[in-house]
Order: sequence, then structure tokens, then C-alpha cells
Amino acid sequence: MQIADLIGSVAATLTTLSFIPQVWRVWQTRHTRDISLAMYIAFTSGVAFWLVYGIMLDSWPIIIANGITVCLASAVLIMKIRFG
Repeated sequence: MQIADLIGSVAATLTTLSFIPQVWRVWQTRHTRDISLAMYIAFTSGVAFWLVYGIMLDSWPIIIANGITVCLASAVLIMKIRFG
């Protein structure tokens, strides 16, 4: 593994895992008033495009990280829409 791949994998892991506390908190509290709907729509769409980009490049670090992140961000977005 090249150093660039290692750095990319660490970055992908950290940014992906950073969403877990937010998803957990919203799931537990059902409180989404302070979460921006527009931001989560834009962010989730952007991550989905990163996922497509990773698929087009056949880059597994990009695919895995953004596949997981799009699921986590989508969960928050869905809860934002559902819980207001």
C-alpha cells in the first residue's frame, strides 16, 4: 500500500465514523430542530456523487467510505424529514 492510499484510507475512516454519533443522537432523542435540512440535502447529494465518482474510478477507498457515509447521512436526512 502506498502512503497516499494509507492517508486516504485514514481520512475516509475518520470522516465516515464522524457521522455515527450524530445518527445515534438523533435516533435516541428524535430531536432534529437544530439540523439544517438544506445542508443535509446538499451534503447527502454531494456524497452520493462522490460515491458515483469512486465507482467510475474503481477506487475502493472512495466507494467504501462514501457508500457508508451516504447511508449515515441519509439516515439523518430521513429522520430530519420525519421528526421535523
